[in-house]
Amino acid sequence: MDAQHGISGNVRLSATVSGRVQGVGFRYWTRDQAEQLGLVGSAVNQPDGTVGVVAEGPQDAVEQLVSALESGNAPGRVRRVEKTYAAATGGLNGFDVG
Repeated sequence: MDAQHGISGNVRLSATVSGRVQGVGFRYWTRDQAEQLGLVGSAVNQPDGTVGVVAEGPQDAVEQLVSALESGNAPGRVRRVEKTYAAATGGLNGFDVG
């Protein structure tokens, strides 16, 4: 994460991923990436065809997840990742797929 965000310690990513991301294994791939980075959160299909991703953990790990989402290596085709960052709120266990 860059300094302009002004957040230190654990962070919370809230992202909406658009493109061809439903029915292609994208949520499970995202969970695998997040778990490898030690992040907790979820990846959930949204009614509009996007996938909502929430991830909490160290800022460098969260940024690595964002890089993976934007890398072109995800299943399907990611067109855009709209993301916001905040201080982690805690209370999440594991990484859920919904």
